[in-house]
Amino acid sequence: MADRNVTLITEFLLLGLTDNPELNVVLFVLLLLIYFINVVGNAWIITIILVSVQLHYPKYFFLSHLAFLDFCYSSVFIPKMLASYLTGQKAISYHGCLIQYSFVSLFLTTECFLLAAMAYDRYFAICRPLHYRGLMTPTVCIHLVTASYLLGCVNSVTHLSSLLSLSFCGPNVINHYFCDIPLLFQLSCSDTRYSKALFIVLSTTTTATTFLIVLSSYLGILCTVVKIHSTRGRYKAFSTCASHLTVVTLFYGTVTFTYLGTSSSYPQDRAKVLSVFYTLLLPVLNLLIYSVRNQEAKEAMKRIIRRKVFAQ
Repeated sequence: MADRNVTLITEFLLLGLTDNPELNVVLFVLLLLIYFINVVGNAWIITIILVSVQLHYPKYFFLSHLAFLDFCYSSVFIPKMLASYLTGQKAISYHGCLIQYSFVSLFLTTECFLLAAMAYDRYFAICRPLHYRGLMTPTVCIHLVTASYLLGCVNSVTHLSSLLSLSFCGPNVINHYFCDIPLLFQLSCSDTRYSKALFIVLSTTTTATTFLIVLSSYLGILCTVVKIHSTRGRYKAFSTCASHLTVVTLFYGTVTFTYLGTSSSYPQDRAKVLSVFYTLLLPVLNLLIYSVRNQEAKEAMKRIIRRKVFAQ
């Protein structure tokens, strides 16, 4: 134990998606395309919502923050991955690794609570439409979004403090494309029982709390929709929350299976593939679900384009 300070490692090696050098060019192009779509698409959604008065109501206020989170989330991984494929440099500093996971935790937790807030909003829109504007005021919406970010920050800082208490003096190879906390536990030469317990408690509490909010909101929506007599009325009520329900299902499904996959009985490569879905592909799917399949967003987009064309 006396030499522990001498042997502490200063960097980790991220193996990435594959160790096959022949795939590097293909992966670089794919990642660059995904990142371009993510940046441009989310920036466009945020711009449309900001400049379109018709979209200035709670649903789109929350959506603008979801787009911002998706952009930030992808920016934690993809630039580093692109640089590694371009230069062949897979190393990441010790502090860089911990900071990267801190941002992962921040954006992932914030998105969990934001999706719960969006479910809460859909519940009032469908179940209490006459009181909706009085219940979901701009102040309430700001408070819900602020609470989501604050809870994300608290979760992130707690995990960072836990990681800073650990020592890393042995292997430094991470079989992943980002610094995921369960893999860091495996590399630590400290007693990780407290850190693992804290991770399980915080992750379970966050997931269970937000999932229960989403579940109770949609049970209330389902009860209301069932009571609607006309088929057209049911379809219209359900269509207002179909996009959000799709995103929630994809998000919780992939995140849950990914972190179940950190157990020793679950192949790490399979967990890595699941991580690709919710970290890299889900933000792009969110764009398709909320913009391409959203009639109001498409109409707002057309109005902006027409305004720009006629302005010239």
